[in-house]
Amino acid sequence: MSVIREQDLVASVADALQYISYYHSPDFIRAMGRAYELEQSPAARDAIAQILTNSRLCALGHRPICQDTGIVVVFVKVGMGVRWDASQDLEAMINEGVRRAYLDPGNKLRASIVADPAFKRANTRDNTPAVIHTEFCPGDKLDITVAAKGGGSENKSLFAMLNPSDSVADWVLEQVPHMGAGWCPPGMLGIGVGGSAEKAMLLAKKSLMQPVDMHELRARGAQNPLEELRLEIYARVNALGIGAQGLGGLTTVLDVKLLDYPTHAASLPVAVIPNCAATRHVHFTLDGSGPALLEPPDLESWPKVEWKADASARRVFLDGLSRAEVAGWRPGERLLLSGKLLTGRDAAHKRICALLDAGQNLPAGLDFHDRVIYYVGPVDPVGTEVVGPAGPTTANRMDRFTETMLGKAGLLAMVGKAERGPEAIEVIRKHRSAYLIAVGGAALLVSNAIRSSRVVAFPELGMEAVYEFEVHDMPVTVGVSADGESVHESGPAAWKGKFAGIPVNVE
Repeated sequence: MSVIREQDLVASVADALQYISYYHSPDFIRAMGRAYELEQSPAARDAIAQILTNSRLCALGHRPICQDTGIVVVFVKVGMGVRWDASQDLEAMINEGVRRAYLDPGNKLRASIVADPAFKRANTRDNTPAVIHTEFCPGDKLDITVAAKGGGSENKSLFAMLNPSDSVADWVLEQVPHMGAGWCPPGMLGIGVGGSAEKAMLLAKKSLMQPVDMHELRARGAQNPLEELRLEIYARVNALGIGAQGLGGLTTVLDVKLLDYPTHAASLPVAVIPNCAATRHVHFTLDGSGPALLEPPDLESWPKVEWKADASARRVFLDGLSRAEVAGWRPGERLLLSGKLLTGRDAAHKRICALLDAGQNLPAGLDFHDRVIYYVGPVDPVGTEVVGPAGPTTANRMDRFTETMLGKAGLLAMVGKAERGPEAIEVIRKHRSAYLIAVGGAALLVSNAIRSSRVVAFPELGMEAVYEFEVHDMPVTVGVSADGESVHESGPAAWKGKFAGIPVNVE
């Protein structure tokens, strides 16, 4: 009979969260490497190269793959024969592990969790509490899977109660284009079919904890109807041409995972939860012999891909940037930004626009006229860093503020990830502005371009404060040009249907 000690569980959860913050799993890296070799779209290939280069940098430097270090989700199987040497309950012990991981001074992770979610939304400052799913099973061990789920991908989760005669694959194919690129493809789709409403969602999330094995499945062929469904959805989603970061390309999903459960005869619950290009999860077992020991992955399993700026990329100097220069940028064009830009995301935009719409002045020193804003909430720096990993956040959350920011605040351009909505695109066209894309899932690579950082306004917002960054050759792509052309419309349209005929065995 195993005796699980409190300190072993706390330490194991903390170590696991640190581990997954900077190590991609080898199966994911192999799948992303294959996607890079297959990709024919220059924009998508460049984005995948950034993701792979960033992944290796993080593995070497033990810094987060993405600035959004996630909401912690823990699946726990407790053996019926387990005994405890503990003074706290199971959830308290897990949350203590989360707290230690996110406050670790050697690799402090961004705290993103807010309490009182419908009202005050106050940051808990240590990323607790975790979302914990517990079940009991035979045996005398503790079986744990720890995941950190980013908000951009979690926000694209879908659920429907279909009719029993409906096609699951058809429904998924109808929904994926509406998910946009805010979930940072290429990644995985987790699908849950059956049970009740909440069971289907849990199945979808659980399925994402499985290994990435689509390459092997395609090579050997389906052996049951669920595998046939996985293959069908995989091929049809990739044929949409959405591609890496929604720029248009051959690979939108690396894998499709699927779990099912018996359901009511009148029902067909279906849930879809995507996992992004910063997919993070790890499994371990405690048997009473001490904390879990997680072996670092072999860095030789990373493909020999090193992103370098395109020689044809246009260098843009932000200090003194003119509206005429912005008007000359074309959709899909790659830029390298140098100079000073401001940052801001949801909470800051809400405050800024409330002041401007009320005819009030912004805080002293905060002026957006003829400036560029970067939608980001960075990780705190450690050691000699100017700033921690600082990848983009999903831009369309700021769509509601775009008219005020361009019309009253005087912005020239915006940087974020994924597509803008039609109303925001019209506002961009109206003001002859532009929207630029930085690669989601390449946060450390982006932060390497930041030379200085200072807080300009709203320091109490923590990572959501307004910063001023000085950057050098920060890589971006023109997502929406001044005339309202969007690469997230033209890119997928150009690559739609081209996935058919992709070979299975590419090593």
